[in-house]
Amino acid sequence: MHTMWKGTISFGLVNIPVKLHAATEDKDVKLRQLHKECQSPIKYEKVCPVCDREVANDEIVKGYEYAKNKFVMLEESDFAKIKGEKGEQAVEIIDFVKLEDIDPIYFNKSYYLSPNEGGTKAYGLLRAALSDTGKIGVAKMMIRSKEQLAVIRIYQNTLVVETIHYPDEVRSVQDVPNVPENIEMAKKEIDTAKLLIDQLTTEFDPEKYHDDYRTALLDLIQAKKNNEQITTAPKVPAQDNVTDLMEALQASLEKAKKDKPKPKQAQPRRRKTTATAKKKTASK
Repeated sequence: MHTMWKGTISFGLVNIPVKLHAATEDKDVKLRQLHKECQSPIKYEKVCPVCDREVANDEIVKGYEYAKNKFVMLEESDFAKIKGEKGEQAVEIIDFVKLEDIDPIYFNKSYYLSPNEGGTKAYGLLRAALSDTGKIGVAKMMIRSKEQLAVIRIYQNTLVVETIHYPDEVRSVQDVPNVPENIEMAKKEIDTAKLLIDQLTTEFDPEKYHDDYRTALLDLIQAKKNNEQITTAPKVPAQDNVTDLMEALQASLEKAKKDKPKPKQAQPRRRKTTATAKKKTASK
């Protein structure tokens, strides 16, 4: 299993070297967007609208837009300062609570924890302590340059980190529109609903639930593939440097012609009049 992160968990004076692994994976069927005319994949490029060109990753900086088109620029050194001395390799357990005290709306993403070198005994110590007390640890940690609130609990003999939302990240239920307050219900209606719930009540078995849409979509894709209802994206034509060079030279030539100052036109010579010619003859 791929290791995403290495660090330590601390509670009190106990430090546990651990590795972090993603506990879940996205199994959505990934569909590419193609050009209908030629079935080529559509590219998404990072383009600067002012410079009118594609921008490389090393040319990109981060900024916070505090007003329309007004930004506060942030450097990597700024992020390093606010991460503090502990950096991204420390998970500090600050409280222990009961799992049922946390509403599921707060839970975000799950990660498995495994002991790193020299951390096996301390890992087992925390696991046993959590199991015996029935508690979970509330901790803070840095993941992908963001401080996360998390809980550490046991799942099938393995320590799990569950990132949870901060309270201000959970929207208020008061903002949900059209939620009815008190609705009068007939006792018979409530009893019937409760009876239906009782009949459908069972122990939770995650293996019985399947993504029927994903299965149907994959079956459809396979059937089309078997029937050779497929397409191959055409090769992107290589850029002809010679052509590009000639175009650049031609454009430069045209520009040079426009920028070149026009030569001054020669003044037409005046023809000598008969009177002037006779005067010059007489003087001789």
